[in-house]
Amino acid sequence: MSVLEGKKIVLIVTGGIAAYKTASLIRLLIKRGCKVQVIMTPEAINFITPLTLSTLSNNPVYTQFFDGKTGEWTSHVDLALQADYIVVAPATSNTLSKMASAEADNLALATYLSAKNIVFFAPAMDLDMYKNPYNKENIEKLIQKGDICIPPNKGELASGLEGEGRMAEPEEIVNFIENFIRKELLFYKKKILITAGPTYEPIDPVRFIGNHSSGKMGFEIAKVAEKLGAEVTLISGPCNQKLSNYSSILRIDVISSEEMYKAVDAHYQWADIVIMAAAVADYRPKTVSKIKIKKEEDSFSLPLIKNKDILLHLGNTKDNQFLVGFALETNDEENNALKKLQKKNLDMIVLNSLRDDGAGFSYDTNKITILDKQGNIEYFDLQTKEKVAVNILNSIHVRIKT
Repeated sequence: MSVLEGKKIVLIVTGGIAAYKTASLIRLLIKRGCKVQVIMTPEAINFITPLTLSTLSNNPVYTQFFDGKTGEWTSHVDLALQADYIVVAPATSNTLSKMASAEADNLALATYLSAKNIVFFAPAMDLDMYKNPYNKENIEKLIQKGDICIPPNKGELASGLEGEGRMAEPEEIVNFIENFIRKELLFYKKKILITAGPTYEPIDPVRFIGNHSSGKMGFEIAKVAEKLGAEVTLISGPCNQKLSNYSSILRIDVISSEEMYKAVDAHYQWADIVIMAAAVADYRPKTVSKIKIKKEEDSFSLPLIKNKDILLHLGNTKDNQFLVGFALETNDEENNALKKLQKKNLDMIVLNSLRDDGAGFSYDTNKITILDKQGNIEYFDLQTKEKVAVNILNSIHVRIKT
């Protein structure tokens, strides 16, 4: 999933030959899940039509303060405030000069000057214009103000010259913006290992010991972690959860607790943060029948043996990992969770109670309490599991920072 998913982009198109590239730029932004609003300077319409960009963006294109046909006023303030990001591409020398000197002689510039969000600009001009010291000074002013310059390429220019000044390609512009946003995210380049779902311990070829875990909580944590810039590995027991639009998450499917143990152990050493949200079976059948067990006796005994305690193993072998466990309790909840945190050398534990309405297995909501090894306790109301995932990851981030 792109970090641009759901973002509102105001694209300011100015009067340069590179304006033709904005058609491809809009298509790429839309594919990343952006909502794009185009504003064109009066000169830009000489290079590409508003109709083209309106069709591609699925929005009307604004070029003037007033609509000559309807007489309606277009608010530059509203346009600026509705955007998550403003992108000026191409940014001609003329527009850069006006941006640097706070001129507002058209709707695009007035919108830029009203912006309180991050502005990206992609210079596009001929070689000598780009190298002109006054143009360089204007670019530096904008950078000092806080605007972000997307560097131009070197190559063949409209004049026939070869050199710097060619606007970055649409793919490069989108990648530049995505990389910039990722660096601002809470878990940029952090490696997070997450487990989710149940484990199934086979009795015979058709039966197993399992539990009611749906995997929803672990999957929501994985999705939110990816949105926050993390490199996520998700190890999941059998469940019906999907990761549509989250192609960067590495998903590893397992069935039994032994398979989960091996998968976790293989990836543990590379992780910065480990969140063990899976409901791993404590016991498994001592022997597994190779054929289906027939229903012949009035009673049936099934000897069980204890599975490896994955969380205890991680706590005993951790180096610099931040280790998070989960506790699902039915009585004496906080005391039992605290004992688990201490026994298994955890940094933080997320407590669920089966006594809370709307919390626990299969629900789309959850109610949690977070305890850490410093003795801090945080209480949260019943929320969607997506919001619970946000709270868990925010709590981890605060503790890592301190």
